Amino acid sequence: MARTVRHVGLHRINGTELQVLSEIEAGTLPVIEAEEAVIRAYAEGGPWPHRSVSLFILEDLQPLVRQLRPGADLPPGGAAALDSRPVVNAYDPADLSSCHVFLNWHALQQEKYSEDPEAIQGLLAHEHAHPLAENETTRASRRLQVQIAVEDWPSDSAEGGGGGEQPAAGGWLEEADHRERVDRLLALMAETLCVYAPREVFASELAIRRGFGRSLLHLDQANVNNTLRSLAGREQVQRHLQQERDQGRLSPAAASLLLLMGDLKGYVDLGLEVAAFYRAGREAEAQELEEVLETDVFPHLEPQVSRLYATLREQYVALREDMKPTEVLAWCRQVLTSFTDTLAEDGLVVRSALSMAQN
Repeated sequence: MARTVRHVGLHRINGTELQVLSEIEAGTLPVIEAEEAVIRAYAEGGPWPHRSVSLFILEDLQPLVRQLRPGADLPPGGAAALDSRPVVNAYDPADLSSCHVFLNWHALQQEKYSEDPEAIQGLLAHEHAHPLAENETTRASRRLQVQIAVEDWPSDSAEGGGGGEQPAAGGWLEEADHRERVDRLLALMAETLCVYAPREVFASELAIRRGFGRSLLHLDQANVNNTLRSLAGREQVQRHLQQERDQGRLSPAAASLLLLMGDLKGYVDLGLEVAAFYRAGREAEAQELEEVLETDVFPHLEPQVSRLYATLREQYVALREDMKPTEVLAWCRQVLTSFTDTLAEDGLVVRSALSMAQN
């Protein structure tokens, strides 16, 4: 089915030409006003390389996904994850005279952002910070390559498996389709926590330093509140895993591991956002976010989650803008080791390899 552009606009803001193309007929004015405000603040507050900005307000990001070339620099999770993001900034690091901002109207509504101008401004400010925050470390991070997969599953022999043999119920994890799902989840988390983390941390830090701290704090508070609501879903998962155990389809060790992996995927990447506030010298805001996590979130999760979160947050705070490729590789190896050591506590032995691609 053909898609129709319902609005075209041209705006000039502090020497930058903003072109707006929208598939959405009504309700987009707050987005356009937020984009104008973000451009104006960045242009007035420091280096701003863009002479032109294109803002595409789309029903979803399928048009962008279809235009991707093989080898495109995609976020963790690939094209599917890209299509679920509310805002994406596409730009050429070698030529920052222009950028193209794609806004996913469906995702914006799904996340309740479409009626929240402060959140919209935070999203746009973060995305526009990416090209401004390019540095030696982020350039090296684009060359990082990580391979990660399960080497050995947990055994329940210590819990009464008998004769040192893993009970049949533990076989769930060794079925090919389940093993593939776990390997995909490991790869997603390794990319999120390690490969893409420097770009996210530096972008958020720059946005905060350039005057968007309130908007990013508001956005992060909304994300933390979403994690509070997701705890109800976690309880359902926990009950389902217990049923699988009771019916003999899942071993106790496998159930514990799956619950831990779900917790890690859902919560530890919040360290990226909190670290940016610490790096920008905004300790009060960082501690405000962490107080909610430590009081209302982490006590309901597996205990390893809060420990890994704290470790990763410190590793993100320790990032430097001028790291050589070898230093970025060593830093990423530390992050990856923190992650895999946490999984090893529940008996999951993970094989991983890191390398730096040639230019």
